[in-house]
Amino acid sequence: MEKWRRLNGQNIELPIKKAVEETIVRERTAGHRLKVCIGSDSQVRGGVVEFATVIVFLREQKGGFMFIHNSKMEKKMGVKERMILEVGKSVDIAYHLCDLLDLYDVELEVHADINTDPAFQSNTALKEAMGYILSMGFVFKAKPDAFASTSCADKMI
Repeated sequence: MEKWRRLNGQNIELPIKKAVEETIVRERTAGHRLKVCIGSDSQVRGGVVEFATVIVFLREQKGGFMFIHNSKMEKKMGVKERMILEVGKSVDIAYHLCDLLDLYDVELEVHADINTDPAFQSNTALKEAMGYILSMGFVFKAKPDAFASTSCADKMI
């Protein structure tokens, strides 16, 4: 089972789907309207690629919070492969949660740490990432609108 945690470091002991459902119910009961944004980022250190995937819960007009998952992979890979792997991690968790989010009518966005500017290396993965996310039926956001991956996940590696 994948280990998820809160920003304060507290481990989430429940399966992630159950933890997300309890969170939605608790936030709804408190009168908050939620939107969920899922994003991943990675960094290469030595021969190790470190990943962070986040589930960001945005309260309409009231801030937000996130659940975090970290993983590592020992593999040499190019930027494009790493970007697609990041997107795959985000899509994987989005797919795992989408029926639950639909059930509670919670809006979902999948954020990719990919630049829309062709001058940046990550842009080489833009078409594939966008096609992958959109073909799964998810709303896609790339830089500069992809804060879940570029700001949130980025800080968790």
